[in-house]
Formats: sequence, structure tokens, C-alpha cells
Amino acid sequence: MDGKGMSVAVSPDKTTARRAGALYLVVALTGGFSMLYVPSLIVPGDAAATASNLVAHDWLFRLGIVSGLTCQVAFVFLALALYQLLRGVNRTHASAMVALVVAAVPVAFFNMLNQLAALRVLSGADYLAVFQRDQLNAMVMLFLDLHSQGLLIVEIFWGLWLVPLGLLVIKSRFIPAFLGVLLIVGAFGYCADFFTRLLFPSYAAIVSPIAGVSKFGELAMILWLLIKGVRNEQAPAAIGT
Repeated sequence: MDGKGMSVAVSPDKTTARRAGALYLVVALTGGFSMLYVPSLIVPGDAAATASNLVAHDWLFRLGIVSGLTCQVAFVFLALALYQLLRGVNRTHASAMVALVVAAVPVAFFNMLNQLAALRVLSGADYLAVFQRDQLNAMVMLFLDLHSQGLLIVEIFWGLWLVPLGLLVIKSRFIPAFLGVLLIVGAFGYCADFFTRLLFPSYAAIVSPIAGVSKFGELAMILWLLIKGVRNEQAPAAIGT
């Protein structure tokens, strides 16, 4: 029976599961490159060295931006694939999962403008000639810092969407429940990192590595979806709100 807030029994599909796993892998690889490589070009406290790095690695910096945009597009399709796979477990939770992803992606896209602005400042456009080189370098550093702060905002959504996903996995009978537990632990890791950086920045160096470890549940989920898929011999439990 299908209705508002009700779930409907749908047989899990290995093809859908593996498609979700492939999309999750794309999100992880493109997002990882964008968020790990690009910050490596930033020299803390040295705007001139940072600007020099961006100029010297212009193509890779641009590739990092493209990777970030690709990550967000793949994130939307990942949410849709997971919805198709898990909606029979609990449609309300599945809808909440998609809604959180849809809320996160526009924020992430808008945040990418800061990196594009940094590129524009370094472009040597004629209208920028009124600024001194030190001023231009400082603007580049400002835009990169704003991008970093923007990622902090998006991070809360990266954590929150894992809660309904984790609950869906736990309630399903075709994906191991421990993966759902790991996803929820990862959600708390993202949230802990967010609140620590925002409210208690002096403790960020301690909390962030611990929070980072908690996020490995997503890697386990990716590997399961890609390698195992789902247990087709068991139908998902039809669970209401």
C-alpha cells in the first residue's frame, strides 16, 4: 500500500545498488581532489606565495574547480539512485535524504564562485590595474578563505543527509545494518567538526582528525554497493513513518 508517509515494498536491485556505488565513488574522488588538492596550494599567512602557487598550477587549480562542480552534480544523481534503492524501506526517510542533498548542492555551487573570483583576480584584467600586487594577492587569499568557510556551511548538510541514509540502511534487510551505524557515526563526525570549527576553533586541530576517521563508513558503503550490491534473496521490510 502506498500513501503519504507510507512505505511500499520494492525489491532491491543489484544494478541500482551498483549504480549508486559508482556515483558515490565519483562523488568521493572528485570531491576529494577538489577539497584536498586545492587547499594544498594555499600557504597559510603568505598571500604572495599562495598567489604564485595558483599561477604556477593554473590548470590544476581549474581542474579542481571542475572536479568540485562535477562532485555536486554526481551528488544529486547519487541521492536519486539511493532513493530508488531504499524508498521501499521508508519513503519519508528516503525523501528527507534527497531533500538534504538538494539543499546542500546550491550552497556548494554558490561557494565555488569564490574560487572563480580568485582566478579572476589573478587574470590580469585591465580594470584590476588600479590595485597594487599586494592588494591583489590579499584579495586572492580572501576569496580562498571565504571558500573554506563556505565548505564549513556545506559540511553540516554532508553530515545531516547521512542520518536518514543510515536509518534506511539499518532498517533494510538487504544491506548490512552495521554500515548504517557507521554512516550515522560519520554524520556525528561531520557535525562535530562543523560545530568545533565554528564555536571552538582552538580545539579544531584535535577534533578534526577524530571526526575524519568517523567518516570512513562512507567508504565502506561505497565498497559494499560496488562489490556486493544488495542481498536479493531478502525483500526489504516495509516500514511506515
